[in-house]
Amino acid sequence: MYRFLLTPRWWGINLFVALAIPVCLFMGSWQLTRFEDRVQDHKDAERQATTDTGAARPLASLLPVDRKTSGETATATGRWGRQLLVPDRELDDKSGFYVLTMLRTDGGRSLPVVRGWLPGTADAKKAPAPPKGEVTVTGALQASESRSSNGVTTAGGLPSGQVGMISAASLVNMVPDELYDAWVTLDRGTGPLTPVPATAPEDSGLSMKAFQNLGYTGEWFVFAGFLVFMWFRLFRRDRELARDAELGLVPDATEA
Repeated sequence: MYRFLLTPRWWGINLFVALAIPVCLFMGSWQLTRFEDRVQDHKDAERQATTDTGAARPLASLLPVDRKTSGETATATGRWGRQLLVPDRELDDKSGFYVLTMLRTDGGRSLPVVRGWLPGTADAKKAPAPPKGEVTVTGALQASESRSSNGVTTAGGLPSGQVGMISAASLVNMVPDELYDAWVTLDRGTGPLTPVPATAPEDSGLSMKAFQNLGYTGEWFVFAGFLVFMWFRLFRRDRELARDAELGLVPDATEA
């Protein structure tokens, strides 16, 4: 009854299934590992952003900003320049705005510095002016924001003196100096300003890519299951045909 398994057709089917199933299981396991790695990266980034990152280091030694340096404590020296407001920012579930001040360093480049957060609608009269003279600031280093990372949907139309994103691209037409492709949030607020905690770097874990890896994991395992299902379906069909042929009900079509 099972002589059909020795036909060239079934040799080909069995060889294909024997090779395809391990490949599917390997690819599914690899995608699952990628998802777990991204989850771990996300946890590490959050822990780094919310814990003490050690002694402060000069800004230049931490550039360019990446997953390892994002959230590190940086120091920079210069003089305060133009002050801007970043509206629609939440802190402790309260709506408010950031006070963003440019720090013109000795090298002639300006570093965006979030001096703190204030509740309510963005208003330049509420924001305290920065001190005069040379200062040294210390705070958490952050990568330039993108529209997806800060949740701001306003593309334009902000009042003069306000900016939607903290990035060199959004500030280039508002600040005459060359800008660092990074920003710093001070670890201590002054006066009414509340310090803004550092955030995890963008694309550090639970992004769409991470969930794509999880989706691909399921797809590969489904493919493996589908191959097993189709093999048994073909096996059952040819077994029934072989049995009918033995009984003389149909010609033996499995012999080839």
